[in-house]
Amino acid sequence: MKQLLVRSENCVGCKSCEVACAVAHSQSKTLFGAVLEAQSPRKRVFVETDGTVNFPLQCRQCSDMPCVHACMAGAMHREPATGLVQVNAEKCVGCWMCVMVCPFGAIGESPAHQALKCDRCRELDYNPACVAACPTKALQWVEVDRFAAAGRRSWVEQVKEGNSHA
Repeated sequence: MKQLLVRSENCVGCKSCEVACAVAHSQSKTLFGAVLEAQSPRKRVFVETDGTVNFPLQCRQCSDMPCVHACMAGAMHREPATGLVQVNAEKCVGCWMCVMVCPFGAIGESPAHQALKCDRCRELDYNPACVAACPTKALQWVEVDRFAAAGRRSWVEQVKEGNSHA
């Protein structure tokens, strides 16, 4: 199963992922159309920075699912087919228990005052728009083992470069 993983060292803080996310979840599905919509579309990815490091953050799909366990209305649930935690807006009562327990602050508020989180672009057949929009490939939609292998190769290259300068 693919996961949405981050190479924070590649993030330049351009927020292209935020724009792509909002457009993908808009009524029109186009940037121009989204800007003109009566109710502005909401992003589900947040690029945070401390002035030095940039980090695109969205729902991390925690295996212990604190948001699901805290949701008294049953709106937060894990979909059996995909294994992803999703929100059933029809059940959400806006109690914000999910917001309070999310360790990453990745749950926001919809215009209807309901919980809103990354759905991995369910409407786009789970091809996250944020990944496609990222010019530096800081966001990747890959198998965990492939991501880890690439990290190991990168580390070896860095060690190799360090030894060649000695």
